[in-house]
This record gives sequence, structure tokens and C-alpha cells, in this order.
Amino acid sequence: MKNWINRLLSGTEDGASPSEAAASHEHVQGHGEPADEMSAGIDAAYYRWLTGARGYDAPPDIENLILEQVLTLSRNAADAAELVPRVPELIPQLLLSLRDDGVTTGALARQVAQDVVLMAEVIREANSAYYRPITPVKTIEAAIMMLGQNGLRMLLARLAFRPLIKMQSTGFARGAALNVWNQSEKCALAASLMAPGLTAGVFESYLAGLMQNVGLLVAFRLADRVCPTGSVPGSTEFGARLLACSRQLSATIATHWDFPQEVAQSIAHAGAPDGSNLARALAQGDRIAKLRMLIDASVLDEDDPLVAEGLDNFQRRCLGKLAS
Repeated sequence: MKNWINRLLSGTEDGASPSEAAASHEHVQGHGEPADEMSAGIDAAYYRWLTGARGYDAPPDIENLILEQVLTLSRNAADAAELVPRVPELIPQLLLSLRDDGVTTGALARQVAQDVVLMAEVIREANSAYYRPITPVKTIEAAIMMLGQNGLRMLLARLAFRPLIKMQSTGFARGAALNVWNQSEKCALAASLMAPGLTAGVFESYLAGLMQNVGLLVAFRLADRVCPTGSVPGSTEFGARLLACSRQLSATIATHWDFPQEVAQSIAHAGAPDGSNLARALAQGDRIAKLRMLIDASVLDEDDPLVAEGLDNFQRRCLGKLAS
């Protein structure tokens, strides 16, 4: 896992670099509240929707046991990382090729063509609303040209993380995994769109968005061990604490995988008043992505105060780009 991360980050970055990376990794207790009332409202609505009918009125000892298990795991990076699947072999090979400035589109196309699923993903991405081609892109060469090297790196990063949604075998975690992953993908894209205006790295913001929910997936697996079959504590107070604890767990795993320090720190400090520009980009992307999920699920309307008052004009345009 560490090798592919290093290859992923060694390519040329099209966006700006973070301007406020903290000097050392600080431990963050996972019991902190969101940075503001608007974020708290969005998190509460998101957690209620995510748990749905499977959320139950759990006794305090069950809630505290789950939170303590997540915090304990966040202090043991090796054990935490062992709960996460590894990436397909073809992706590190492609990332290595992307380090070569002299690699041709044809050479990349031949590598991508080795995997039919990957080839379909690249063409689908080139035809997405994000790139908006004038005419449909039909060949792998044209798709790679449309994405560019940075776009291809983002796609490969996203594909590398997708095995995470298959690691849930039973219980609530299995049902929640797809929604959590969809939010992660949207968060990654939104954070990368927020990054230039905050002088944060575009690709680093994207990677942080993909990574930040890894701990939540693990936390739901832990909850399955102590909760009634297919259920999870449903209180929004517990949800806020679980989201915060699991974010710290994600940061711990990111550190163990040798992510750049600023990426791990941005996950741990997203939404904090003293967070770096990268942390701010991640927090904004997370907010936009959660709102998009809630709107698409018909939980919120486009003109809900959480949208109208919680986002500025540029962020609302980003919300539109995330539409399913």
C-alpha cells in the first residue's frame, strides 16, 4: 500500500501546493464537536439519513464501547491498517508510468486496455458532467487526452480505494458501505474544486477526500460486533462523536500508509478553526458532498437553509457538478 501511495504522489501536480502544513502530527481526541452550528446540522441530518430505520436507541454503555474501540484502534496504526484491503496490482503499474514525463498516450492506453473494467471507467470518466466533452468520447486514447495526467491520477486513486466497499461482509456496515463510499467520491471531487481558491494542492485535497471515511467504514464494522444484527446507535449526538472519532482513525491509517503529513493532518483537523488550507478544502468538500447526498435522497430541497445559507455561490456551483 505504501508503494502505490508514493507513486501516486510523485507525479507532477497541476494544482497549487498547500501553504499551511502543520509542523508535527498532533493527536486529536475524537470527541470534539463540529466547528460550527451549520456543520453540526448537516452532520446530524447526514447521520440520521445514513442510519435510517437501522438506527436504534442504544444504551450509553453500547455507545461508549463503540467509541472507545474506535479510539483505541486509532492509537494502533498497524492493527487499523490491517482491516483495509490492498489495491489491484495494475494500478501501481500505471502510476509508475505516470511518473515518466515521456510516456505517450498510446503507451498509457495499452496499459489501461489490459483491464476491461478500468478501460470502461476511463471512458466513462471522460464523458462525465465534470469534463463535458462536446462530442462523446469513444476511444481510450481520446479519453486519456481528455483527462490529462492529473485527471488520470485522480481516477486511479478513486479506483484504488473502491475495494473498501467490498470489505463489509455482514450487518449494518455492509448496507452503509456504498453510501459512505459515494459520499467519499463526491467529497474528493468537491475538495479538489475548492483547493485552488484556498491555495491547497488539488490532488492532495482529492486524496484526503477519498481517505477521510475509511475510519468510518471500520467503525461500522466494530459497531456490528456489539449491536443487534443490522443496527447501529441512532442518536445524532452519538453520530457526531462517531464521525469525529472515525476521522481520527482515518488520519491514523493515512499516516501508517505514508500519506504526506499534510494529508493526514487535514483529515484530523478538517473543520477546525486553526486547520491548514488543505483541511479547509477538505471540510468544505465534505459539507458540499453531504448536502449533495441528502438532496439526491430527497431528504433536503435545493433551497433548504442548510444549502442556501450554508454555501456561497461558488460552492453551490460545485454542488451542481456533483449531481447524480
